[in-house]
Amino acid sequence: MSDGDGNSEPGDTMRERVPESRWAFWVLLDADRWLVASLFLGSVFCTLVAAGLLHPTPVKALLTRGDPLETLYQALVGSTVTGVTLVLTLSQLVLSQEQGPAGDQRERMEGAMAFRDDVADVVGEPVSPAQPSAFLRALVAVTQRRAETVGDAVAELDDGELAERAATLVDDVVGNAERVASNLEGSQFGEFDVVFSALNYNYSWKLYAARRLRVAHADALSERGTAALDDLIEALELFGPAREHFKTLYFQWELVDLSRTVLYASIPALAVAAGSLLFFDPRDVAQGWVALVVAAATVSVALLPFAILLAYVLRIATVTKRTLSIGPFILRETDRSHDFEWDEHDGETE
Repeated sequence: MSDGDGNSEPGDTMRERVPESRWAFWVLLDADRWLVASLFLGSVFCTLVAAGLLHPTPVKALLTRGDPLETLYQALVGSTVTGVTLVLTLSQLVLSQEQGPAGDQRERMEGAMAFRDDVADVVGEPVSPAQPSAFLRALVAVTQRRAETVGDAVAELDDGELAERAATLVDDVVGNAERVASNLEGSQFGEFDVVFSALNYNYSWKLYAARRLRVAHADALSERGTAALDDLIEALELFGPAREHFKTLYFQWELVDLSRTVLYASIPALAVAAGSLLFFDPRDVAQGWVALVVAAATVSVALLPFAILLAYVLRIATVTKRTLSIGPFILRETDRSHDFEWDEHDGETE
């Protein structure tokens, strides 16, 4: 589906919208963060060993010329202490967002309850679901049902162009909603699956397309068709803040986990770096390659807190970049072969 300016519809899933390769996408978003940290440390270890073995100077001479390892271990000890301090500061920042006077907390509570009541009215339930995955799944299911209602209402009209455009919108909403609802089923908050499934629902483009369809065919739409489109737009507008709210909660959850994990990882990192500084001397090792392997291994372990920080921040930064806007804004170039052409006079005037 393309707009009047020739922009085509972006893909529904994050994988279709992210330009990175499949391997890069897996590292940035899909892979377990401990596995990503391990891959980073493994790369460091292999690079150090390979560089030492391939260097024209003998390994033993490289490690004993001056005090390269002592200087390196000192830097690692200092950087680990600095990194832990930074993470503690980050934790305090996250906690400060949860603190406030009773009046502010009450306003937060009233806002949350008002939003839940709005969602309950839309999904047709007395109380909206409590679990984030069920909450999002209910909203996605509503958009699917309301899109199907739009299709039924437009099918009654004798307007081939409107019917074609509406059918494209309906198929897009229904197909995407079915996949996302299936992925959300059984997901637990705190895991990336909930946020990742929500990111795979491209509500912003669907909201834009529905509003554009309503404006472009205002004269041809029946009263039932207009009401059906308004209902679909209402449901899509509620999904946006719901996704952003749970995304923010997930980021806070991840940052707390990150702080705790880095603190745990700093203990062996400090122990290995300090122990190597005090007790490891490559001159005492007969074989140069053995000293090289030991040095590379100890340096890799000392970098564990940084590797964990890197793994978590890569995912958080990627998700943040891909969800900077809320509502019908497309902040990236799009390209899709299945286009839905709009006439120049159909431009949206809202």
